[in-house]
Amino acid sequence: MSIAETSTQDTLREHTTLRLGGPARRFVTAASADELVNTVRDLDADGEPTLLLGGGSNLVVADEGFPGTVVRIASKGWSGTSVEAGQDWDEFVAATVEKGYGGLECLSGIPGAAGATPIQNVGAYGCEISEVLDSIELFDRRTGEVAAVRADELGFAYRTSVLKGTENGVVLRVRFALSEDGLSAPIRYAELARTLGVDVGARVPAREAREAVLALRRGKGMVLDATDHDTWSAGSFFTNPIVDPANVDVVLARIGEVVGGDVRVPRYPAEHGVKLSAAWLIERAGFGKGYRGKTGSVSLSTKHTLALTNRGGASTAELLALAREVRDGVADRFGVVLRPEPLLINCAL
Repeated sequence: MSIAETSTQDTLREHTTLRLGGPARRFVTAASADELVNTVRDLDADGEPTLLLGGGSNLVVADEGFPGTVVRIASKGWSGTSVEAGQDWDEFVAATVEKGYGGLECLSGIPGAAGATPIQNVGAYGCEISEVLDSIELFDRRTGEVAAVRADELGFAYRTSVLKGTENGVVLRVRFALSEDGLSAPIRYAELARTLGVDVGARVPAREAREAVLALRRGKGMVLDATDHDTWSAGSFFTNPIVDPANVDVVLARIGEVVGGDVRVPRYPAEHGVKLSAAWLIERAGFGKGYRGKTGSVSLSTKHTLALTNRGGASTAELLALAREVRDGVADRFGVVLRPEPLLINCAL
């Protein structure tokens, strides 16, 4: 293989934003798209279990680690609106804003690598990757071929795509369709609009929108900072639950009975139902900001209820125990089941 192999003494805790995870049998690094394709082909031919690792921001890895080879995707750089899969996402977003492109500014500050963004249809502050993606270059492990795949072929939905939960495709490059007038996409998120002092739907200079988003994310512990344990997380741990339209009235009635009074449950239209606020449900199920697990080594963020955090010296088992406590507490109180957003590697919730 034309790859750089690293020490088998590494653990995944050193390569994930949660700073959790045990050892792998081997770590290798692919520094270009070609190296990545050749590496995965060789590993597949050998029947070796493979974990593709970008920025490690959306992974929960077992304390036992991964019984195979971890391939670190280290392809860097961009040209115009096309970016290599291993490129740090926020560096690329900053570069597009600096060059006068608009469309990615509301996705500022999200940790991880560019290649992961279409897999889970990353979204924040009223913008999703599906809305600005042109195409990806994909290595299909089933056929051994590399091909361009259009955005409309990726089966995008809320925080998912046809690529999520499968190992069939390896993203090599991502190409975006961005405006060139230096203005943001229409501001759809009410909190961001208030911060910017504009009406929902307005467009502003992309640079201003990016700065506002970064400020909001920092206030919620969602911009990586090694000194701030609130950022030792995988971002939002649970997705906002989507309730079938036929069940919405029943669910809302139960929530109203539990909470009491004429309560207004935050809800938003979704493609296949009504989206409820996971953070709202978590807080009203008795899990406030900073709620600690039984050992004290993990907690909900002190700034953002949706983030489960490592307070230092934690284990994945402790994090998952807290996640189960929160999930089961919401289900018992409101009858709504929360689903994890990160990928769970060699472990389960």
